Amino acid sequence: MTDDLKNTQVLEPPTAPGRTAVVDPSRTATTAGSAQSPGNADAMGAAKESLEDYTLRFAPRSYRKWSAGVVATSALGGIAYLADFSIGANIGISYGTVNAILGIVVAAVVIFATGFPLAYYAARYNIDLDLITRGSGFGYYGSVVTNVIFATFTFIFFALEGSIMAQGLELGLGIPQWLGYAASTLIVIPLVIYGMNTLAKLQVWTTPLWLLLMVVPVGYLVVSHPESIDGFFAFTGKSGAEGTNLASVMLAAGVCLSLMAQIAEQIDYLRFMPPKTADNKGAWWRAVILAGPGWVIFGAIKQIVGMFIAIYLIATLDPAASVHANEPVHQFLGVYQEMMPAWLAMTLAVMLVVISQIKINVTNAYSGSLAWTNSFTRITKTYPGRMVFVVVNLVIALVLMEANMFDFLNTILGFYANCAMAWVVTVASDIAINKYLLKISPKVPEFRRGMLYAVNPVGFVSMLVSAAVSIAVFFGTFGLAVQPYSPIFAIGLALVLTPLLAVLTSGKYYLRRSDDGIDLPMFDADGNPSDAKLLCHVTGLEFERPDMVRSAQDGPDGERQYISSLALSTDKTGELVLPAQP
Repeated sequence: MTDDLKNTQVLEPPTAPGRTAVVDPSRTATTAGSAQSPGNADAMGAAKESLEDYTLRFAPRSYRKWSAGVVATSALGGIAYLADFSIGANIGISYGTVNAILGIVVAAVVIFATGFPLAYYAARYNIDLDLITRGSGFGYYGSVVTNVIFATFTFIFFALEGSIMAQGLELGLGIPQWLGYAASTLIVIPLVIYGMNTLAKLQVWTTPLWLLLMVVPVGYLVVSHPESIDGFFAFTGKSGAEGTNLASVMLAAGVCLSLMAQIAEQIDYLRFMPPKTADNKGAWWRAVILAGPGWVIFGAIKQIVGMFIAIYLIATLDPAASVHANEPVHQFLGVYQEMMPAWLAMTLAVMLVVISQIKINVTNAYSGSLAWTNSFTRITKTYPGRMVFVVVNLVIALVLMEANMFDFLNTILGFYANCAMAWVVTVASDIAINKYLLKISPKVPEFRRGMLYAVNPVGFVSMLVSAAVSIAVFFGTFGLAVQPYSPIFAIGLALVLTPLLAVLTSGKYYLRRSDDGIDLPMFDADGNPSDAKLLCHVTGLEFERPDMVRSAQDGPDGERQYISSLALSTDKTGELVLPAQP
């Protein structure tokens, strides 16, 4: 046996998803560099806690036991949020039906096009969007800023959904909104202690009831009041101007584009896709497209439905209803009351709101905690535990709710959209253009410490410039005439700067090393990440090949040792990181 393979073990996958083989502590103590130092303790704690959700990590094949259909259903369950109904109502009331629908379509096309390469990479290589971002133009530390952008998305939309739930609790049960905000926050915590196992069950079990509660009233309204369709398309919004207005279309699109970061939450599920083989490739591709970029199709439908119900309430039932027409609980209550007794209508409306809020906010809390944990661990080399950041994320969301962010929804989402677009378009451009078209960026995504430079100017600079310029446009720095077009600046600059900087830098900041020191193939015959396992000499646990790199510290007999990317992320000294290659 060669030195390269002395510590290599090819093991059968564990029988239970998420369980790693138990290793005798004495076995760890015999390897060089594995004494129980504080760094080792951090690595061990991170490894043990992340078994359920694979925080900071590649998702190994031994854990990914779900079918493509289950993963897709779980991912789509996370888009059960009612914020789309509010967004559609708000932009419809502000800009009129035609402009709002065109804005929704523009946003949907952009989100689908940019989300596709990200979803494919997540499902094919079993990594989340942060790990994709690292190797797609940002570098090991450069992607921290995008993690903060994503974490911001999760608490903004957690607060939005929590506000909607509080509105439902106040209307149905008379609970004061401030107390409803707290209830909507606390109810989520027990559900996000565990990761994918729990979330998959929750989403699959609740989706049929959610669909029934949402689809039936909309179908009833269209069938029983066909005249509402004509009124819907004739609605001109607050301006009262007929016809199409490009500025209004782009303003509407800008609000919808704030949802672009939703692809990161879809990816938090898609990274658990099974390996793609000749037998399952049809189901695999359907799941990736439908639950990846395809989420926006369902989102766009919900936005149009929300707009439709709001306009019906304003035009048909009560013109004064515009005060609450953007609140989903009032939207569905108004339709339910035409179908059934008032007490049952109220019960079902509140039930819909509560189920929807729980379905999306467990995902917001889960994904947000992953983003915060990932960033904190990389910067401090300390793993505090994911639940710490579950609480942090929820506290920020609660503050936003108590500050009544719902009243400033369009402004908040319009501003945030510029940051989200700059990030996602930059990553998508690097994958589609730099990796596949120009072939400057390495096609296989790299995320391991030591293999990447700290910061890659290609993505990092592209995102910062496009976000800064589009935010300045959004706030009117370049005049009111161009203010509505901030999304175009965000998308256009990210699309152009990413390949331009890759060409100017000759792609030299993508990889610090091209050789990870392991003489085992990274992929199997089908091109899927290998399930061969190697021993991490720091934690004493086995990790699958794509998660491993050779350690800079040899064993007691001079043999090569290997270390997981997770253990490297908590290495404070840097002594285990391989040197850069010339």
